[in-house]
Amino acid sequence: MLSKSESHTSWQESMISSTWLTYILEEWTGVECHYLYYIGFILCVLNIMFVPILIFISLSCFLNLLLHIYKRKNGLDEDFSNKSWDNGRFMVASILSMCGKLFHGYELHGIEKIPEGPGLIVYYHGASPVDYCFFICTLYIQTGRLCYSVVDRFFAKLPGIQLYLNLLPGVHSGRDESVEILKKGNLLGVAPGGGREAFFSDENYNLLWGNRKGFAQVAIDAKVPIIPLFTQNIREGYRTFGKIGFFRWFYERSRVLLIPGYGGFPVKLRTYVGDPIPYDPNITATELVEKTKIAIETLRDRHQKLPGNILKALLERFDKHQKDD
Repeated sequence: MLSKSESHTSWQESMISSTWLTYILEEWTGVECHYLYYIGFILCVLNIMFVPILIFISLSCFLNLLLHIYKRKNGLDEDFSNKSWDNGRFMVASILSMCGKLFHGYELHGIEKIPEGPGLIVYYHGASPVDYCFFICTLYIQTGRLCYSVVDRFFAKLPGIQLYLNLLPGVHSGRDESVEILKKGNLLGVAPGGGREAFFSDENYNLLWGNRKGFAQVAIDAKVPIIPLFTQNIREGYRTFGKIGFFRWFYERSRVLLIPGYGGFPVKLRTYVGDPIPYDPNITATELVEKTKIAIETLRDRHQKLPGNILKALLERFDKHQKDD
């Protein structure tokens, strides 16, 4: 048994250690203590209900912490065009790429199909966008090219990952900014299905784009090709309860993405780049949407076993004879 004085001393030491840890976290992350607790609370809630989102956000917060340390160590501002940020960007890309290879045996096929100039990359949105993150990181490591990404406003406003999003970089302003990014010779990635596709598509990998054709108009206005992208087994790695009618009803009336999910299964992930759809001044946005849908569905039908099966996707980690075409 501890005496009262020993117990009091132990409590004081514990408080000193806690205060020291809080100070270090605030100093190196640049985030005030109460925000750190707020972020921790959010992650705990997400851990209970929203596994796919949790995995993505948790990894993003960890990388954001590393970037704040890198920023403080090197005395950098937030001018991300500064070459001094290149090592930090490469660090993040390397960590994400390593996570993809270790946890999912991630592979990227068809990278040579991406044109040297600007292009709009259009991809199928799984329950978690980890596959797209692996793609842009692998692209950066292998070619040195940055791919801008259109991100949902929910993630753009989430505390604790802003530095990470800005460095990759993520954008969320709208059509005009997207056109300008492409006109400057950059790549830009977008998932037309967005949250609806992420949460309500299923193991049949149906594209849920509704009447969205803004991305096609962006490609036409910027006079750039569209590059289709599809990741095999992304629905087997991360799934949602979107088939339950209440969640769809709630989303359609509130636009709040509160749909529970499950997963994080270490299935085999392979991302396939399709043949670019060249710019055509005579095509309409509606026609370009249909051509893009067909291109992504062709990739899906060629590389994805339908309906998807979690066990088979896990066993593909050991399949050495998978076709790469």
